[in-house]
Amino acid sequence: MQSPSDQRTGLAYGFAAYGMWGLLPLYWHLLDAASPSEILAHRMVWSLPVAVVILAVLRRWSWIRPLLRQPRRLGLILVCAVVISVNWFLYIWAVNSGHVLEASLGYFINPLVSIAFGVLVLRERLRPLQWTAVGVGALAVVVMTVAYGKVPWIALGLAFSFATYGLVKKGIKLDGIDGFSAETAIQVLPALGFLLFLGARGESSFATGGVGSALLLAGCGIATAVPLICFGASAVRLPLTTIGMMQYLAPTFQFVLGLTVFHEAMPPERWAGFVLVWLALVVLTWDALRTARRGRAALADAGARAGEAAVEAAVAEAAAVKAAVHEAPDTDRGPTAGSAKP
Repeated sequence: MQSPSDQRTGLAYGFAAYGMWGLLPLYWHLLDAASPSEILAHRMVWSLPVAVVILAVLRRWSWIRPLLRQPRRLGLILVCAVVISVNWFLYIWAVNSGHVLEASLGYFINPLVSIAFGVLVLRERLRPLQWTAVGVGALAVVVMTVAYGKVPWIALGLAFSFATYGLVKKGIKLDGIDGFSAETAIQVLPALGFLLFLGARGESSFATGGVGSALLLAGCGIATAVPLICFGASAVRLPLTTIGMMQYLAPTFQFVLGLTVFHEAMPPERWAGFVLVWLALVVLTWDALRTARRGRAALADAGARAGEAAVEAAVAEAAAVKAAVHEAPDTDRGPTAGSAKP
């Protein structure tokens, strides 16, 4: 069990991670002079040096050689790199095209999509309240389709790409920084080639946008890696239920930014869709907390029964030893008076 100090540290790291992820729209908006594809390429290129520095500090190189001998895992890492690239591009494009609110919706419905994947792909069985949450989430998508006058493809694209990323990563079984390093190692060469292509055409914001723009583009690697490091530090200190509830902080920050900073429109029908999504998440979270509480109670009850059984066994064993001592012949007292020889 984690100490209160560890839990406080975990909460601090968790708030830092999800806070930075939630505020990323502000960072991408500073780079709106560059195209989303160039921002994405810089994010990939500059993430690798950051990852290498972290691995060097932690001295975590031992996982690389075994990984290179496993083609299946390498293939899954390639899939992860492609899927997360799609997710990153869509998110950057959405922010710089005035769709922050719809992007936040995507990360709100991501847990519901992950649950649907669990049923369809992993053949997991859902509890009744989980089915209710998924149903309410599906209704929310219908309402948002009416509200936007089209399918909310940005939100669905972000939700499905990130859920796919999480599903594929389950088969790789690499820690956060190891997986991040492997994925960026795959991304870096295509991204670097694209940036050189832009430079040759004279279309590189890194070269023509001034020092400030160049520093911001180079900082994409840090903006990507630091929240991930904080998340990893939080995940090892907090229960999964706490992490699961904290994941809603990032889209909440994004939603607030969309309303207050980017002043995006929210007509009543869109509010209705968001309210339905939030209702689904409340049901999902309450079910998770209730299940976790029941699990802890069952574990405590099993521990108590095991303790009682151990005590009863010890008492029975002590009684058996005592009975054996009383029934054993007394050979230490010597011969009795009636049996003395002349």
